[in-house]
Amino acid sequence: MAIQRTRIFLEPNKNRVLLLPFDVNNERTRRIISHQLNLSSLDVEKEFEKLEIEFGHRHNNLKQYCLNRFHEISTQTDLQESLSEKRKFLIGSSFVKEYSVESAALFNPSIVWHPDQSNLKKGERRFILSLRATGEGHISSIEFRSGVIDSNYNINLDQINNFVQNPDDIVIEGNNYQLSFDTKTNISERIIFPTTPDESNGIEDARFVQFYSENNDATYYATYTAYNGREIIPKLIETNDFLNFKINELKGKESVNKGMALFPRKIGNNFAMISRQDEESLYIMFSNSIDKWGNKQLLLKPKYEWEAIQIGNCGSPIETKSGWLVLTHGVGILRKYSIGAILLDLENPTRVIGRLKQPLLAPNEFEREGYVPNVVYSCGSLIHRDKLIMPYALSDYSSSFSIIDLNELLKNLTNTK
Repeated sequence: MAIQRTRIFLEPNKNRVLLLPFDVNNERTRRIISHQLNLSSLDVEKEFEKLEIEFGHRHNNLKQYCLNRFHEISTQTDLQESLSEKRKFLIGSSFVKEYSVESAALFNPSIVWHPDQSNLKKGERRFILSLRATGEGHISSIEFRSGVIDSNYNINLDQINNFVQNPDDIVIEGNNYQLSFDTKTNISERIIFPTTPDESNGIEDARFVQFYSENNDATYYATYTAYNGREIIPKLIETNDFLNFKINELKGKESVNKGMALFPRKIGNNFAMISRQDEESLYIMFSNSIDKWGNKQLLLKPKYEWEAIQIGNCGSPIETKSGWLVLTHGVGILRKYSIGAILLDLENPTRVIGRLKQPLLAPNEFEREGYVPNVVYSCGSLIHRDKLIMPYALSDYSSSFSIIDLNELLKNLTNTK
């Protein structure tokens, strides 16, 4: 089957840096504060100017972030609020660091239609791309890009800047939390960075889906894996606008392992999920609650050589006239990852009605080198008219797009199993 690989490549940009707290022990905190308090007003003025010259252009919220950090430190010490704003800024900056969020990798993309489809030409549609960004210490977070696919299937990404913006507001309740971003921020500036202890070592592989209720109201959900360095915890993102996000831990005895992917609508009266609990095969689950999963049913085992070690999904199922299209990943010899496809019955998705014998996409000589060699991987695709638009990662380092003829793919799937 002919696959059109685009010449679009999203590579890690080490210049995109996020402001984060820099914590030291109590003794060092007191020493640093004492040093800053002993500076003369003239020295404070000089250091303030140096700070703005060196770092001001790298962030659009540097001053406010450092002042907020000062207030956090002041609650732990006997700092006085009567200090000058510049001295507060200087003290706060001593407990702040920059983190290059995608210095190591920008990969495992997922794509959904943008909630705003205004001001477009005929045949165009606007999309949002999510990506797993990985930086120092192999800590992953979720970044976003936006763009337009035109009537000729050209993919045009919106221009980005180097700013990465912290949320304006964070409300934490245990392992659950809510984030809100300033409406003035560009979507590429927003980031979901590890926030709770269960995410301390990263947020991995968000699979976004535009979910439609019985009333045809749309909500965006994403399943992802939180990692604390010892165990993984599946979690769920909910948003309507990509400005305000709710993040909750998934419950139930089958909310385990990686690779949970939500169907875009209910099946009957239940939510449905593709999953992989045994690190080898694909399962399907149904639940009357979107955040609690307790029972699974085997859907697919590894069969062909290219997927003999394990299989998993490459994002949420996609509804077509022929059935539920599920892109899969298969792991074969030398841990080579390829992307395949299966087709599930629309009314009874526990029934597999089609399965590709050969990979849809396998790493070629230009895609096999990276942080993890010999890997192509996706976390979600979509259909634009009669084409499947599939963003995919190249060897856990960068990302690109491929375009696949949907009718040809469905024909191949319905002719084989």
